Amino acid sequence: MKYIVLVGDGMADYPIKELDDRTPLEVARTPNMDFIAKHGRLGRIKTIPPKMAPASDVANISVFGYDPLKYYTGRGPLEAANLGIELEEDDVVFRCNLITASGDTLVDYSAGHISSKEAAILIKFINQNLGSELIKFYPGVSYRHLMLIKSAQGEGLKNLECKPPHDITGQSISKNLPKVPKGKGAEILIKLMQDSRKILENHEINLVRIDLKENPANMIWLWGQGKKLSMPKFTEKYGLSGSVISAVDLIKGLGKILGLDVIKVAGATGYYDTDYEGKAKAALKSLEKKDFVFVHVEAPDEAGHNGDLREKITAIERFDQLVVGTILNALKRKKNFRILVLPDHATPISVKTHTSDIVPFGIFGKGILGRGFLNYSEKEGEKSDLYFEKGYELMEYFIKVREE
Repeated sequence: MKYIVLVGDGMADYPIKELDDRTPLEVARTPNMDFIAKHGRLGRIKTIPPKMAPASDVANISVFGYDPLKYYTGRGPLEAANLGIELEEDDVVFRCNLITASGDTLVDYSAGHISSKEAAILIKFINQNLGSELIKFYPGVSYRHLMLIKSAQGEGLKNLECKPPHDITGQSISKNLPKVPKGKGAEILIKLMQDSRKILENHEINLVRIDLKENPANMIWLWGQGKKLSMPKFTEKYGLSGSVISAVDLIKGLGKILGLDVIKVAGATGYYDTDYEGKAKAALKSLEKKDFVFVHVEAPDEAGHNGDLREKITAIERFDQLVVGTILNALKRKKNFRILVLPDHATPISVKTHTSDIVPFGIFGKGILGRGFLNYSEKEGEKSDLYFEKGYELMEYFIKVREE
């Protein structure tokens, strides 16, 4: 039996006036996801537990079948795992965005989706100027990087309130800097962020970007901190060998922690221009030897953060055609498989950030009885009686349910 999980990050949304009060999922041409809804099971899942932030790390831990309330320690350690950064028990690792700042305004959470090559040079420069034996910066992909604070130096920082930059685009920097609910301890982060601006503003890369009318990467933003975590291996929990395909360090790191193979796809960028079909073909190749594959596509989420309705619809359509369609068409004649398709969370155009809303999922394949739903959408999902309040229970259902 082969199991395929296809995640269109942030696909779910709210009804939009310009779309006649329909969502991007309802408007987008999605014949393959509609086929799954019509001939398989449509349901709903709550991937974000109560009182937890609607973050991608929390949501995807749920989708993989693990309870975030039990295992989650923060975003940073997941991304560190993918970069091969060994953490000691008392280390604290932060996500480090390269952002665009103008005056007191956070203009762009991604510094114009800066290239990984440019970003690596800037992060190395930051590490040379702000790093030490206790503080180190590590380059990642595009605007997504890490900062590690060693041992006791980081102990008081793990409980800081650090806002994700994609939640405060267009807002005041000074009003959204890290803080401690009670007491002190945020000064070290604030100083690093402020000093980074002085260091980066006149860097050659940023001067060129300004000349090209591109957003400069003129400041770091620290958030998503956490300590080392440990989770049961996926093979031990579900008895399946598997792999993960994503451009995002968070997902790849989570896969490594769970003992899954991480497959690199050359054209996977984590943005609108990602190689959708390349991911699908890599998944099919992986299934020749593995039992399970998890394919993650970031593009719909990025469009949601950017408030770009046209790009979100386009990203959903490409996901359906080039990922879901490619895999579904390759496996349709075979009987020994199941496909699960879903967003990890909603990223509505109107709010430009993640929300905790319930999202729809569809399952098609061996042992799954069709219910004849009209299409794959939020509204159609509300008609289903299949609902997982504890999102991590969906994976168990997907793998082990027997309907026939």
